[in-house]
Amino acid sequence: MTNVSELTTQALFVGIDVSKDTLEVALSENDKTQTFGNDQAGVAALLGQLKPVAHRITVVLLEATGGLEHAAAAALCAHGFAVIVVNPRQAHAFAKALGHLSKTDSIDAKALAQFARTLHNSDKRERLLYRLPTPAQELLLAMVTRRAQLIGMRVAESNRLASAHVSQRKSIERHIKILDKQIGQIDDDAQRHLRSHFQDKLALLKGLKGVGVGTQTMLMAALPELGSLKQREISKLVGVAPLNCDSGKFKGKRITWGGRSHVRAALYMAALTASRHDPVIKAFYERLTLAGKPKKVALVACMHKLLTIMNAVIKSAQPWQASYPQPNNV
Repeated sequence: MTNVSELTTQALFVGIDVSKDTLEVALSENDKTQTFGNDQAGVAALLGQLKPVAHRITVVLLEATGGLEHAAAAALCAHGFAVIVVNPRQAHAFAKALGHLSKTDSIDAKALAQFARTLHNSDKRERLLYRLPTPAQELLLAMVTRRAQLIGMRVAESNRLASAHVSQRKSIERHIKILDKQIGQIDDDAQRHLRSHFQDKLALLKGLKGVGVGTQTMLMAALPELGSLKQREISKLVGVAPLNCDSGKFKGKRITWGGRSHVRAALYMAALTASRHDPVIKAFYERLTLAGKPKKVALVACMHKLLTIMNAVIKSAQPWQASYPQPNNV
């Protein structure tokens, strides 16, 4: 990495390639990289390196790496740096477009630094900026993450039970009971946490069928933007907005992809329930299926509609009612 005294007054764009143990940092696409540990001491050392040139740093870009980037991104954001965390698919596509056929941590960091420059000059910059979760959101997200891990372990043990030797079944059954107890405890903790910190928002959604405790927990933890974005923006963020697939005279089917998969999974279950029990969503679902839409397509449309309704309700601060004016184009 270039010595601080050698840096010019030009804007700096920092790229950080994240792995389990290390942070590979480039102060520009042409700069040599430096390696820091991906731990508390390493992040502190990184901040110490960046602070002398903080006034020149325009954007710090990290690639999402299964949550391994969270500590560094949060620390940088807390110290006033403009931070963007990008989807790995976007970062890899950008690197390939630059002609990077080889792949190393150093090359990736430099490509991310160049990507940071590109995103800074785009009209999407402000929407892409990383924002620190509140302590309440962070704790709730930790609960959601742990619950998903426990559910995965329970499913695995249940699958093993059917083919397990009779001598091992009691062990598996005991483990399943322990997991059930832990899942129940997290559910109780999450409900108390929701009542303590998110009651105002959730009260607005009372009466909307399908939006149970599980969906509420996921939305409050992993979708803090709910109620602050336009309907198209929130739909694309989650990954339920229909996207064009056209080229020349070819007009392809509209598809949905990308977005926050864990939020989308919770929204799927909510839409499934709402399509059966909520008058508004049920009527919408039936209208689509009667028009010949496949059931899965109709259900995704219900996810989209349910999300935009919740977004509009929270944005307006008006409690949900069946007669609530529906968002346009859903």
